[in-house]
Amino acid sequence: MASGSNTMDPICLIENNNQLLSVNQKALQILEKISQPVVVVAIAGLYRTGKSYLMNRLAGQNHGFRLGSTVRSETKGIWMWCVPHPSKPDHTLVLLDTEGLGNVEKGDPKNDSWIFALAVLLSSIFVYNSMNTINHQALEQLNYVTELTELIRTKSSSENDGVEDASEFLKLNGHPVTEDEYLENALKPIPGKHRRAQISNLPREYIRHFFPKRKCFVFDRPINNKKLLASIENVSEDQLDPEFQEQTKKFCSYVFTNARTKTLRDGITVTGNRLGTLVVTYVDTINSGGVPCLESAVTTLAQLENSAAVQKAADHYSEQMAQRLSLPTDTLQELLEVHAACEREALAVFMECSFKDDTQEFQRKLEEIILNKKEGFVLQNEEASVKYCQHTLDQLSKALRESISAGTFYAPGGHELYRRAKEMLERDYCQVPRKGVKVRNKGTRGASEYGQRCLLKI
Repeated sequence: MASGSNTMDPICLIENNNQLLSVNQKALQILEKISQPVVVVAIAGLYRTGKSYLMNRLAGQNHGFRLGSTVRSETKGIWMWCVPHPSKPDHTLVLLDTEGLGNVEKGDPKNDSWIFALAVLLSSIFVYNSMNTINHQALEQLNYVTELTELIRTKSSSENDGVEDASEFLKLNGHPVTEDEYLENALKPIPGKHRRAQISNLPREYIRHFFPKRKCFVFDRPINNKKLLASIENVSEDQLDPEFQEQTKKFCSYVFTNARTKTLRDGITVTGNRLGTLVVTYVDTINSGGVPCLESAVTTLAQLENSAAVQKAADHYSEQMAQRLSLPTDTLQELLEVHAACEREALAVFMECSFKDDTQEFQRKLEEIILNKKEGFVLQNEEASVKYCQHTLDQLSKALRESISAGTFYAPGGHELYRRAKEMLERDYCQVPRKGVKVRNKGTRGASEYGQRCLLKI
């Protein structure tokens, strides 16, 4: 999953214990390994409305997200399933299944609102699943939308015991209408300025505001046998109602075709690892008592990614300098030319991996780091030159030292012999190539000084 994703089992992404939301680190590790762009589909709705089954169908499976067959909700928090996108090459489809809203077992109903808000914030396309007709009661129970303005800052459907026939949904004043016409009619404001109309129109107004592009799907009962319905994940395709199968195919096809790659402001593409950062940012904000802010999340994401981009670029510079430089260099200019080439490459790496560094704050940090690294290489180059020059002198002067130790220059004419030997030493030393930048300071002068020390010993 280093560059994409493999089919995996669903895993809890955000755990909800009714008091505090927490992010599952194992789920984050999965997202961190996904460098592909992601298409995120999130679903919410009242418990026992078939949400998990629809998400399993989007994954092309019957099994996956657990299906709750009792009032007790099986999904606590938000569960995640990452699969290869069936129609977008090099994209990962991230399915988010939320716990059933309106569960009477919960101690704090505010958690429903946060789960709903997180599903909206994280998704490319958001699905709200409802049972039966979209009437006034259904819209009132969808009160989580009315709280979104309080739960999200940016600068930047109901359940009954029975299941009605889907064909009865699609009639207005006795005339058949399309699914979308039915939805838009349900969202039309109720005329009048009295308080009851204002209260009734509030959820309609927010739904139209938060979801400007809307689509309605109507599903028949998948199977009439109640026992088989209770374990629908084990029911084969040929046992399902043909109308339901066709409706499910249309739903999945629409999602695959219309759910776009998750993007943030200024067209920033969200990859798996970026999605993980968003999850942590939003959950931490909620737990601290704050309000998730889209702009703040992008800022946090930019800081994290730009810091990582600086480190990656700096590492590239160091690695390339170490590979291309053979210390000591013959001249300082030779080192500076290699430095300039490596610096250009490092900046290119940074520009590719960074985003929204509008003030060039992180680019300046990189340039400062590279400058310090360059000075370090200059120092290493000088030390290598001094070391090589000294080693060369030691090797070339070995015969001279042996002659001195043997007393060769103490005989008559010894001074002339010593002078010739010293000149030959200096000539041989000068002919040695690539002694580096310290050749004049520590090189020829070193050979001459070595000769003077030898004279004192004669």
